[in-house]
Amino acid sequence: MSDCESLERQILDAVASAADDAALEQVRVAALGKKGSISELLKTLGGMTPDQRKENGPKFNGLRDRVTIAITERRSALAAAALDAKLAFERIDVTLPVRPESRGTIHPVSQVTDEIIAIFADLGFAVAEGPDVEFDDYNFTKLNTPPDHPARQMQDTFYVNPQADGASHVLRTQTSAVQVRTMLVQKPPIRIIAPGRTYRCDSDATHSPMFHQVEGLVVDESTHLGHLKWVLEEFSKAFFEIDHVELRARPSYFPFTEPSLEWDIRCDRSGGQIKFGVGEDWLEVFGSGMVNPKVLENCGIDPTKYQGYAFGGGIDRMAMLKYGIPDIRSFFESDLRWLKAYGFSALALPTLDGGL
Repeated sequence: MSDCESLERQILDAVASAADDAALEQVRVAALGKKGSISELLKTLGGMTPDQRKENGPKFNGLRDRVTIAITERRSALAAAALDAKLAFERIDVTLPVRPESRGTIHPVSQVTDEIIAIFADLGFAVAEGPDVEFDDYNFTKLNTPPDHPARQMQDTFYVNPQADGASHVLRTQTSAVQVRTMLVQKPPIRIIAPGRTYRCDSDATHSPMFHQVEGLVVDESTHLGHLKWVLEEFSKAFFEIDHVELRARPSYFPFTEPSLEWDIRCDRSGGQIKFGVGEDWLEVFGSGMVNPKVLENCGIDPTKYQGYAFGGGIDRMAMLKYGIPDIRSFFESDLRWLKAYGFSALALPTLDGGL
């Protein structure tokens, strides 16, 4: 092996064994620097004869070029390895872990409220809302409830401290106050339901100090009790998901309706469960009646031209009946085991097409 080939092999081995950029730079200087071995070899060309230069020039220049290329490639390899090491050290896993099984559920009251809204929306009813803290005037007076009525006593109603102007406020005992608010700002025809929280001083297995109620109101020039019965029948069929229901009307009394009716639904209580549309038993489900002309007059609607009907029921009680929940107090205890047992999937949106 010639001295030129031996030098090339020695330098290429040093390049290949360079562990970092600093070591590679030392090899480059030792070979290609001003006093490097290849640079010194190139300097000898000046003292050679033309024939010697013609023979050795391409060898020495080729050696320089091959070493330069080897150093460049090694520097690139060292830079890539350093980058890989840095990326591995600084790596952050931004991928999401496997999504666990969903633990949250929709509360039965929320689910049933959505079911009720979906059904009445299909029947042409809009949704109206109002505040939980209500004017005594809207909650009682404009609904034709006299000052000495038992419902206005403190044992039944939560009263709020009087306002600066002397106005009396209560935690609304019914969402009928939303009907008043609607009639005060909207001219007939009116067709609304008013779902929401209500408050009364009562607590046992079937009553809660705070509960949920839905009320409906229709006001126009020609509506009558036949329309009311049809709406309640259609709602009951859709809500309980049965093809046939039978409702029975009983006379009752509410200050804001005249005449007043309570509706029972035919059911079968045998076997430890309730089945609707069959059997010989009856269960109260709605209170209703034709809107009292005094209420219309109190809300600025001419009772000689317009008439209407109103109805209402407890959302919590509807949920208990439909889904077999025995105690209303369970709705408000925040027991995760109960919520898991009776809750609904967040994707189980109630629709009439897809099923409630």
